[in-house]
Amino acid sequence: MIDKKLLSERDICTKLITPALQKAGWDVDTQILEEVSFTNGKVYVRGKLTARGERKRADYILYYNSNPIAVIEAKDNNHTIGSGIQQALGYAKILDIPCVFSSNGDGFLFHDRTASENIEQELSLDHFPSPDDLWKKFKSYKGIQTPEEERIVSQPYFEDGSGRKPRYYQEIAINRTIEAVAKGQDRILLVMATGTGKTYTAFQIVYRLWKAGVKKRILFLADRNALVDQTKRGDFKHFRDKMTVVKNRKVDKSYEIYLALYQGLSGSEDADNIYKQFSRDFFDLIIVDECHRGSAAEDSAWRDILLYYKNATHIGLTATPKETKEISNIEYFGDPLYTYSLKQGIDDGFLAPYKVIRVTLNTDTEEGWRPGKGKRDKKGNEVADRIYNRKDYDKNIVIDERTETVAKKVTEFLKATDRFSKTIIFCVDIDHAERMRYAIANENADLVAENYKYVMQITGDNDEGKRELDNFINPEERYPVIATTSKLMTTGVDAQTCKLIVLDSNIQSMTEFKQIIGRGTRINEAFDKLYFTILDFRNATKLFADKKFDGDPIKIKEKGENDPPVDPDEEEGGSDGYPAPDEDDNNGNINEDEQKPKGTPKPVPQPPTPPREKVYVNGVDVSVLQSQELYFDVNGKLITKNLKDYTKEIVRGQYASLNEFLNKWNEADRKAAIIKELEEQGVMVSTLQDAVNREVDLFDLICHVAFDQQPLTRKERANNVKKRNYFVKYGEQSRKVLEALLDKYADEGIATIESTEVLSIDPFTKFGTPIEIIKRFGSRDKYRSAIKELEEQLYKLA
Repeated sequence: MIDKKLLSERDICTKLITPALQKAGWDVDTQILEEVSFTNGKVYVRGKLTARGERKRADYILYYNSNPIAVIEAKDNNHTIGSGIQQALGYAKILDIPCVFSSNGDGFLFHDRTASENIEQELSLDHFPSPDDLWKKFKSYKGIQTPEEERIVSQPYFEDGSGRKPRYYQEIAINRTIEAVAKGQDRILLVMATGTGKTYTAFQIVYRLWKAGVKKRILFLADRNALVDQTKRGDFKHFRDKMTVVKNRKVDKSYEIYLALYQGLSGSEDADNIYKQFSRDFFDLIIVDECHRGSAAEDSAWRDILLYYKNATHIGLTATPKETKEISNIEYFGDPLYTYSLKQGIDDGFLAPYKVIRVTLNTDTEEGWRPGKGKRDKKGNEVADRIYNRKDYDKNIVIDERTETVAKKVTEFLKATDRFSKTIIFCVDIDHAERMRYAIANENADLVAENYKYVMQITGDNDEGKRELDNFINPEERYPVIATTSKLMTTGVDAQTCKLIVLDSNIQSMTEFKQIIGRGTRINEAFDKLYFTILDFRNATKLFADKKFDGDPIKIKEKGENDPPVDPDEEEGGSDGYPAPDEDDNNGNINEDEQKPKGTPKPVPQPPTPPREKVYVNGVDVSVLQSQELYFDVNGKLITKNLKDYTKEIVRGQYASLNEFLNKWNEADRKAAIIKELEEQGVMVSTLQDAVNREVDLFDLICHVAFDQQPLTRKERANNVKKRNYFVKYGEQSRKVLEALLDKYADEGIATIESTEVLSIDPFTKFGTPIEIIKRFGSRDKYRSAIKELEEQLYKLA
């Protein structure tokens, strides 16, 4: 007879839970997944160091017909049968799973999210539901009613033998889309943050619907060659000879999967609209990539393509749905079927967190810059006497020294971190990007002398630069290191190793801001890319404080004759839905000097507006007034209050008094657990140490910041312990170990000495192996007791 009380949690799973599942008819190879980590663990940045938080891990996820339908949380037998149910319910909500179980090896507590009454019930080990029983509940939960709907949602995923599977949020997006299509929904919107694998998600959707025979001819629409090429070479490559790219304005109707540019299908004359060479019912599924762009506007020529194929199912993909009073993705596609935000991606550890440094130049203050009397530009013309500010610089007036100061500050940052960190500098226009490349090259003359591609201008008019784009985004290629650009690199650039984004452009559109930030959010651990930095010279990061920065899009479009016109500074392109400069023309080429794709008509002809001639000046005193690092709370929102006040608010929210904090600290078996808990609540330990004292640990930081206690350094606390002579009760060898631990605490902090791993390094190796050292204290428990007493001595207030 097994004594369950002596079994570990893993033993409970192996000896009791898994056999119970097998007895109920679950296949251990195809339907039962154990110890499933479904997040990567949030990346925490501590100075220049990074650490991963814990992954979310389910003990069991049960699958049936390609769908996750149940989650089980296991506990050892010293817990109650239902002690894991709340944890399991949290996982079930995240994973969109209807059937939830908790077990301690005595039986199961079953929480049925499909039920309206008798939601929870206890089951014996012998009465776990069969796969068919839980599948019925899943179908009820998802509203799957007909055999045909069931057949479609049961279609397997594509597998290529590499072991790659969709992440949990991709799985939800895929399954919800398949379910919606099975039920006849023909307009679907998926909102997924940049870097979360929209194309892979689209591939699995297309593959499953195609293999199920529900969608036989599919069109993937994009508005840039780079997006089409990435799709063809990447996830869609598995379609092989079933797939073609529409190019050179030629149509071949013998394929099943078509990739195309909007501009490659439409033209200035009706005869040039080659999409009409296909019948209206030729395609039964259209994927609209980056649907916040041209297809978002009702009067866009690109929308005509979608309306022509109106009988097909249309699926829109975007990281940034566009919602203005004149342009709406939601108006066309409906509310998002699923949203996976930047915040969620960072919290789950799939996306990189960011540091923000906001730099204010003396010319960029509210007072701006005013030319002195008689100030002349570089052509010798007198400069108009008025106040110039951020909105003017590099658009209406160019100050050489301002460009040089930005280049100096960027170079200063790279020299302090890594001069070979991939960097994108977003400029106002092509002219600005060209001048910025020149300034960066002069500031980094030593590295440019070694390889002129250290910094490259990558803009729509620069063929040499565009040819280097693939090398810039390739982690294996060292050069180019720095790219100066304007609009070209805001989307469709998978810059996995970009560690620095420089904002020297007046970004007013939330859509454009999110897209630019997305250039840095990818993680590549093999190349030490776990976070990125934003260097902001235009106060563009004020948009972080905007309620529209993250979360679900809000539909604000209102139809009516009296809608006010959209402020051109608020949008990426014109209100007619055409792209802004720097986008693809009809042949897939980039031309920033053109506002519209070649050959594509304006709905209403407008007389051209001649561009305002820029004024170029020099001899201006430009300097850095302030360089400030910005901080964000656990919800990704900008912290606008004093960092100490912010910390005090968090701590006082958990501990009402100093005594309450002291009791929790002294009672904790491991102080590192409290440190982690406070960090997860948003306390920035490393930043606080910089502000207060690097030699102070979290205990003194909290006592000082939250409860106004005078902080002691770790060395001071260690010396206080040595003065008390409490070590005399230990033998000579044990005393030496404790003294060495005290020195380790003074150097590195409490977390180091709480781990037995410290016994494997110098100076402890001279005392023997970790096991031999612990034996000197009598036993592992006595060693832990000695450490506990050492901590009590360290944190005595008097």
